[in-house]
Amino acid sequence: MTRTTVRFRTRGTSCERGARRPCRAVGAGGHWEVRFADGASAKGRENLAQQARENTYRAWVVMRTDPRPTVETPRYHRLRGTLAHGTHRGRTCEQWQIEVTGGGRVWYLLDTAHDTCWIAFAGTGHPRATDRR
Repeated sequence: MTRTTVRFRTRGTSCERGARRPCRAVGAGGHWEVRFADGASAKGRENLAQQARENTYRAWVVMRTDPRPTVETPRYHRLRGTLAHGTHRGRTCEQWQIEVTGGGRVWYLLDTAHDTCWIAFAGTGHPRATDRR
């Protein structure tokens, strides 16, 4: 049995159906690429999109266009302390958070060498890593 790849366009994007990463914008020169660091973050983003589709889409747009804002807000800021940096494929990167809903978060690593945002965590619940013991 051969697998057929189906391409479709939505809101100026092009991606493969069933792809486990956000779609790339067509002709988006100068924008950052957004990718998943692992399968768990991809699944978490799917769950988050089911709960808050518009807010999840806005978070994706922000990661593509302005992943390191000049003015941080309570809903969009760099993580602090031991969570300020993360590692992906041997590179240490800044780690940022976007609060999509009251409990839903997206954490991403900012890989400036490759202009890529690696989604390290996405989910509808508050991440346990931030709980104080």
